[in-house]
Amino acid sequence: MPNRSPCQAVLQERTRRPLQPVGAHPDRHGPPLPPQVQSSFAMRKAALLYNPDSGGSRKRQRELESALGVLRSAGVEAALVLGESRSSAAEYALRAISAGCDTIFACGGDSTIHNIVQVLAKSPVALAILPMGTANALAHDLGLPRNIAGAARVCLNAAPRRVALGRVEYVNLKGQPASRYFVVAAGVGVDAHLFYKLHTREKQRMGMTAYYAKAWNLWFTYPMPRFVAEYAQNGSDERQRAEVTELLGVRIQNFGGVLQELAPGASLDRDDVQVVFCRTASRMAYLAYVTRGLLRQQWTIPGIDVSRCARVSCRYRETTGAEPGKQRKIYIEADGELLGSLPAEITVVPDALTLLAPAR
Repeated sequence: MPNRSPCQAVLQERTRRPLQPVGAHPDRHGPPLPPQVQSSFAMRKAALLYNPDSGGSRKRQRELESALGVLRSAGVEAALVLGESRSSAAEYALRAISAGCDTIFACGGDSTIHNIVQVLAKSPVALAILPMGTANALAHDLGLPRNIAGAARVCLNAAPRRVALGRVEYVNLKGQPASRYFVVAAGVGVDAHLFYKLHTREKQRMGMTAYYAKAWNLWFTYPMPRFVAEYAQNGSDERQRAEVTELLGVRIQNFGGVLQELAPGASLDRDDVQVVFCRTASRMAYLAYVTRGLLRQQWTIPGIDVSRCARVSCRYRETTGAEPGKQRKIYIEADGELLGSLPAEITVVPDALTLLAPAR
């Protein structure tokens, strides 16, 4: 599996160019990142990268202008940069870093953050968040206000927080080995299958009601194939094996919305992941587990358990008589982004990201 993403490879280029304004097209070059984080942090130059997929209404534009006003009134050199899609956020982040930005504001949801993090990982450049997506799980966990100007003000006054990142190695949709960092969670199985079948653009085409109805139907008809997870709990050298229908590696405590506390004990401040093992194919057990988190109860759900791990590997079951290449694919997602399929390995990279968030 490769150790660097393409975005990180681009950062080794030493070309330095000015930050382009709204509507300009980025190139793929940027300077190398400094080797370590400074002991003190003061925001001086920031780029606000806006994901139009999150909703490009005039109200959103006014909210972003108000956030710019907050930053500029504090003496920060700030620019708003519009991308063409979520995936373009990484390219624009590279462009902003090459222009000398010390802070990148992710203006969107968890998928936008995910793409920007691929560039900021293992660098001193800080990530700030203006929650403008649908779920905004990371913003919920950090306690950021939904008011955009208010969130900008909180980030401006926040003390930098250095946190670990999850990392997942997998086979991408072209059949090639690949790896990505993740902030919120990585999922293998049922949830990733839904991301495979449903795309963000379908929300706009179908409307949210029809979109959720289709997701519900897919969930009830998914055959729940099992796969193998191998792991060792923290503090133990004993390698364990489980056959599961779903696995979640979770890094945050509070998702907000319906999910709330999906994996009790998960935290960005820890150098591990809280892993949810679904050893059952019972849809009622799945619903009971989600309800448990929503109500913040400590119910024991048969067939679903949680373990703290630093590494977990997932692979297909060995099946007799199955033709090579004919086995049903089991997909992987991270932070709401469909990545690829098995085999996969989830690990943690300590001291990987500088995050601007309210003090706890």
